[in-house]
Amino acid sequence: FFADRKTRFAAASPSSVSLPMSSTLQQTTAGKVRQFMGAASKQEAKQGIKVGSDIDRYNNQHDLHGGDAEARKEGYADLVNTYYNLATDFYEIGWGQSFHFANKFAGETFNESITRHEYYLAARLGIQPSDSVLDCGCGIGGPLRNLGRFTGASITGVTLNQYQVDRGNGLCAKAGLAPRCKLVKADFHKLPFPDNSFDHVYSIEACCHSPDRADVYREIYRVLKPGGCFVSYEWCLTKKHRDGDAQHMLSKKLIEEGDGLPDMMSTTHCDDSLVKVGFQVVETRDAALDPNPGGEAWYVILTPSFFNLFRLQFTAIGTFFINVFMTCLEALRLAPAGSGKARPSPPRRHAPRLAGTLLTPPGPQVREMLRQGQLGLVMGGEMGTFTPMYYIHAKKA
Repeated sequence: FFADRKTRFAAASPSSVSLPMSSTLQQTTAGKVRQFMGAASKQEAKQGIKVGSDIDRYNNQHDLHGGDAEARKEGYADLVNTYYNLATDFYEIGWGQSFHFANKFAGETFNESITRHEYYLAARLGIQPSDSVLDCGCGIGGPLRNLGRFTGASITGVTLNQYQVDRGNGLCAKAGLAPRCKLVKADFHKLPFPDNSFDHVYSIEACCHSPDRADVYREIYRVLKPGGCFVSYEWCLTKKHRDGDAQHMLSKKLIEEGDGLPDMMSTTHCDDSLVKVGFQVVETRDAALDPNPGGEAWYVILTPSFFNLFRLQFTAIGTFFINVFMTCLEALRLAPAGSGKARPSPPRRHAPRLAGTLLTPPGPQVREMLRQGQLGLVMGGEMGTFTPMYYIHAKKA
């Protein structure tokens, strides 16, 4: 499969994937960052996105601020849409255009690990240039563009968030991939496509935003052609998670609040949901546990440290300067209003200690929302109670 696509691999590999912030800061000027945030601010103003009020509404939906899981499930669409109105710009400038994790193999760069993680799904599906493929929960389309270049297939991505659709389609056009690769605004519980529309479907760390995986899998099953396959990396609680363990529950709640999730599901829930809607399960496993001699686990890049040039945005020093920088950009109207809004500290009982580092003092509110998610993810990764890459491979008969 890979040998037949050497040319596309060269065209789509690391240089086409955005770098994490530490590398971005090394390779771009402050002017480019201001230009990016200014463009984002104009786009958000055009769509009526108000970061300050959105973050208040978002916080009120979560347990750490008095919210309720059942209410979040019922209002999942508003929860997800509000979250990505707030987080998309920060994800892109701080992580890249592919909003997902990957274990890093020995000798790999961050870019290469992200790209390889995506190509693995294409290889397992055996995507051909003539195929029609659906990316279910595509963000701004980073994986969609990488796989579009690599395979030559026609790929349609769906996301609930209009801001992501506009941003992603602009990037597809800029990359010369439109209209073969495109984004559509849609709820993946109600896909706007006829039955048997796609040869293959994939999803990368997106179905976690659904209150019930079976509802998403049922729609994916419907739009797949007979004989087609669905592969995904799923965010899940592992079998090590215990509801009665305070640290396990804290990690779960921090992830839910920091990452826009209604309620975290287990690996068993995913397995059962696939069977429930009619899929034949080819394989499921926690890919985070795959052998990786000399490599790094997916959560290492998020681990707090005092000073590390390769993870500058996650250090105490980096956090301080980024908070100041975002506040200044907002004051100059070069970042969306509310980006630098201070948020209160969580109750002391919710302040985890990781690698000798306490949850940082209050900073810009959107950034602190993401920071809580970061700490919850590291806790879950270190304890083995959470995985962002529960791999599923299922077939429609």
